[in-house]
Amino acid sequence: MGKDTIADVITSIRNVDMNRKGTVRILSTNITENIVKILLREGFIENVRKLRENNKYFLVLTLRYRRNRKGLYKNKTLLNLKRISKPGLRIYSNYQRIPRIFGGMGIVILSTSIGIMTDREARLKKIGGELLCSIW
Repeated sequence: MGKDTIADVITSIRNVDMNRKGTVRILSTNITENIVKILLREGFIENVRKLRENNKYFLVLTLRYRRNRKGLYKNKTLLNLKRISKPGLRIYSNYQRIPRIFGGMGIVILSTSIGIMTDREARLKKIGGELLCSIW
């Protein structure tokens, strides 16, 4: 775990998704809790639990997988996560220039002045912010 908690969360989810483990445990902060709420609401993860170990809180995420007719998991990874804004290069956008991922099929998570939200919510409220990550 480094200084960039958002990149750590994205990398943990991506690694668990590639290995088909099903669950991942990440450190709980306000930013990670808000990102996980968005992922849960958008249907990228199935379940979230909060654990406490040694005075630290962790979130246990259960990822959602699709099965084919024979009951086996698909070989292709389900989640594609990409960090946009990094600690060395912050990327900001107004609401008119927020990128659309696959014509609206994916989502962009933004940090705005009123909280962390998806690109669709930011366009509706007509506010911009820092582009944190994209998921498709």
